[in-house]
Amino acid sequence: MSATASRPMLDPATRDALQRCAHELADAARAAILPHFRSAALDTENKASAGFDPVTVADRAAERAMRDVLVRLRPDDAILGEEYGAQAGSSGVTWVLDPIDGTRAFMSGTPTWGVLIAVVTDAGPVYGLIDQPYMGERFEGGFGVAQLTAPRGISPLSTRPVGGLDQAIVFSTFPEIGTANERAAFERVSTAARLTRYGMDCYAYGLLALGQIDLVIEAGLQSYDICAPIAVIEAAGGIVTNWQGGPAHDGGQVLAAANPAIHAEALALLAERGA
Repeated sequence: MSATASRPMLDPATRDALQRCAHELADAARAAILPHFRSAALDTENKASAGFDPVTVADRAAERAMRDVLVRLRPDDAILGEEYGAQAGSSGVTWVLDPIDGTRAFMSGTPTWGVLIAVVTDAGPVYGLIDQPYMGERFEGGFGVAQLTAPRGISPLSTRPVGGLDQAIVFSTFPEIGTANERAAFERVSTAARLTRYGMDCYAYGLLALGQIDLVIEAGLQSYDICAPIAVIEAAGGIVTNWQGGPAHDGGQVLAAANPAIHAEALALLAERGA
């Protein structure tokens, strides 16, 4: 995903305006989503012709609500959203939106889903929010900010300096990861780690930024799945790349790590035998 052809001048006033807009987007998404969470009448469809890729009325309502805010506050910006696709802009800024990352969790009633909002330029993601409306937690990173706003107050985000892979906690959404080769690569890292857990969707990236876990490894992602987590994790001191060590904001294979040392250990194992 290429944001735009020209890089915008993100002066302090522009950064402040983008930050305020992002919070308004998150607030609008919360209001659209929460009436549907744990509702017995939740309307769910399958978007996939093969397999199961659910979308709910809440996904669509949240993205529409965010797009309405952007029409009002940032009409010249481009938009890329999971449910309604791409809309061109002229400002050099693209908003990358996932109204509910973790729809399977949402329809199951587990509060590990979240709203993902990223500000992207041709340099990649420069600011992001991971918002968990039900728990009232908002992970924010970029423009000199790295913080969690929650019911108990505001806390700084900072990844932890784990000693080595043998002390690491690793997360991934699905045990099967992706292809057989991708699963084998993941299992090389998982076997070397202290603990592996599954199924947390975007919330795992927030936990990494908060210093609770050390690695998130996934494959088959879209840009709207990862742009906001990249901004949050990098602001907290972490590193996010693809499995070859390059930029990850286009999606695909993603390795998010608490620090460069553990990133290098995991990357070496993922690269063995040409994963």
